[in-house]
Amino acid sequence: MKLVVLGLSLSSSWGNGHATTYRAVLEAFVRRGHDVLFLERDVPWYAGQRDLPDPGWCRLEFYRDLDDLQRFDRAIVDADAVIVGSYVPEGVAVGNRVQELARGIVAFYDIDTPVTLAKLERGDFEYLDPAAIPGYDLYLSFTGGPTLDFLETHYASPAARALYCSVDPSRYFPTGAKKRWDLSYLGTYSPDRQPTLERLLLEPARALPERRFVVAGPLYPDDIAWPDNVERIEHLPPAEHAAFYSASRATLNVTRADMIAAGWAPSVRLFEAAACATPIVSDVWDGLDQVFVPDREILLAGTAADVIAALCRDDLAAIGSRGQRRVLAEHSAAHRAAELERLLLETSCVAVPSAVAG
Repeated sequence: MKLVVLGLSLSSSWGNGHATTYRAVLEAFVRRGHDVLFLERDVPWYAGQRDLPDPGWCRLEFYRDLDDLQRFDRAIVDADAVIVGSYVPEGVAVGNRVQELARGIVAFYDIDTPVTLAKLERGDFEYLDPAAIPGYDLYLSFTGGPTLDFLETHYASPAARALYCSVDPSRYFPTGAKKRWDLSYLGTYSPDRQPTLERLLLEPARALPERRFVVAGPLYPDDIAWPDNVERIEHLPPAEHAAFYSASRATLNVTRADMIAAGWAPSVRLFEAAACATPIVSDVWDGLDQVFVPDREILLAGTAADVIAALCRDDLAAIGSRGQRRVLAEHSAAHRAAELERLLLETSCVAVPSAVAG
C-alpha cells in the first residue's frame, strides 16, 4: 500500500505529541510491507528543533507553503491512501487540495479530537472545516466512545473510527536506571492542565519535602512557584524518555479539559510510561477503565491526598508491571499499525499481497 501522510511533524518532537505518535505507528506500518511518504510543513519552530531529520524507514519531505506542496501532487494522486492530520498549518486548504486530487481513500487523523470538536463548536476552523468532514472517507480519532457516533451523526463523517496512540516497545522499556524521583510528570505546559498539575504534583511536593519530584517539558511560565524539591527539565527528547520513566518510582498523567469532557482519550504518555513498567497516577475520565484496570494496573487521583496515598503504597512496582503487561498485549505500535491497515483496507478495498495483509 502506498500511503501519503500530511502531518504536523515527524521530524521534531519539540512541544508536541504528534511526532512520537506518527513515528511509532508509521514505522510499524512500514514493517508490515507498506510504503510511506510523510509531508511536513517547513516551519522555523520545528526546523530548529529536529531530532529525527531523516527517519530512514520512510521518505520525509518538507514543503514551504501551499504552492510548494504542488511538487507532491503526483504522489497524492498515485497513493492508495492519503492521511491529513490535525493541527497541520493551513490544514483546511491542505485537506481540500488532497480531497480534490486523491484517487485512493482520504482520511483525517485527529490526534486532538476533543480539542478539534471544541474549536468547531466555537466556529474556529484553524485546521478543519466541518464542511470537509463528509469528504474524508475515514475519520481516525484519538478519542473513542460516544465521540465517534457524534462525528457520524452531527458532522456526517462516513466512518469515524478510534485509532488510539501507541508505544514502540523497542524504545520504551525498563532501562534499569536508578530511581531519582518519587513522582515525575512529562508534558508541555498547557493552561488547562496547570491547575491539575498544581493539585496533583506541586501540592504533594510541598507536603512531602523529603521526596523528590520532577516536571519535564517546555513553555512553562517563569512565574510558576516551583517547590525546592521539584526539579525542572526544559525539554526531554524521546531518546531519553525511557530512562526518565525508569528513574521514576511513579509518574503522573494529566489530561486536558476537553479530553476529560469527551473521555475515551488515552494519551501517548500513558502507554509510554506503562511500557517502562512505571506505575501511573492519573486524573480521572470516562473510558480510562477500558484501557487500564483501576487500582490494579493504574492508580487514580483527584486530590493531593490521593497522590500522597499512592506514593506510600507497597505494591507500586506490581502495579507498574501489570500496566506494562496490558500495554504490550494491546497498545504497542505493531498492534496499532495492524489496526490502521485493517481500517484502510476496509474503507478502500485496496488489494495487497496476502502475506502483507496477514
